[in-house]
Formats: sequence, C-alpha cells, structure tokens
Amino acid sequence: MNNVTINADGCILPTWSSNACNYSLKVLNEINRDNWDLSVVFCTDAKIKELNNQYRDKNEPTDILSFNLGETITKDGKNVYLPGDIVISLDSLRENAKYFQIPEDEELRRLLIHGILHLDGMDHETIDSNEPMLKLQEEILNKLNDEIIIPLRNGDKN
Repeated sequence: MNNVTINADGCILPTWSSNACNYSLKVLNEINRDNWDLSVVFCTDAKIKELNNQYRDKNEPTDILSFNLGETITKDGKNVYLPGDIVISLDSLRENAKYFQIPEDEELRRLLIHGILHLDGMDHETIDSNEPMLKLQEEILNKLNDEIIIPLRNGDKN
C-alpha cells in the first residue's frame, strides 16, 4: 500500500491538497509501484528558487524539483520504499498554466506525474514530446483525465 504526504513550505497548504494526494496514489498505481512513501511539498517561487540555486546552481525559480532518496526502510515490520521528495512551486504552476493556456488543474496533474516518473528513475534530455518519459507522462495524464485536483471556481474556464 502506498502513502503520499503533502506539505507546504512558505505558503498555505491548498484546500485541494487531499485531492493531490489521491491523484498521486493513482499515478503510483498506474506505474505499478507498491509500498512507496512519497513526499510532495508545495511552495512559492522564492522557496523553489532557493532550492534550485542550492542544489542545481541555477539562481532562478522552476516549476518542479525532484529530490531522489531511493531508500528502503522497515516500518511496522514491512519494507517501505522512500523514493524522495517532489517540490512544486504554486507560483510557477500558475504561470505555466497561463502560458500554455491550460487549466491549473491540468498543469498540476502533469507536474505530479513528471515528478513521480523522475523519482522512479526516468529522465529526459530535452522537452521533445517524443522522449519516452514525456510520452509516458502524457499517456498517464490522458488515462487519468477524469480526475480533478483543483476544482473550478466561479468564472474559471476549462
């Protein structure tokens, strides 16, 4: 059984965070992972810029960072895999959604899948949609298309 923990750093934990937790669990099921204990952290551009600078020597914000831990521990007599942490900037998420003219919900779902695939050992050299990781990301996104994380508010568009 998988577990996903959602936290916030430098921002208020979104009201829809439990939806993000449930969606992440469905993504783990899609890639046939079990006994994962995944951590997702939502933050601001300022926080992710700090992390990006510290760990990647890039003094700029980014939308997502994945910090691979890749350790197995024994918890309550059962082996549990700790893949690492996914950190998502809510500021960059909103900017990306505007730039690509897509709902914030779709961008969030894409980022969660992306981070999980990185923690599962996948990578990509470019942002070319033919990259195997990015193809799988879009396949999972399409398969779980009916899932909603961020509910539409009055006046929002699809």
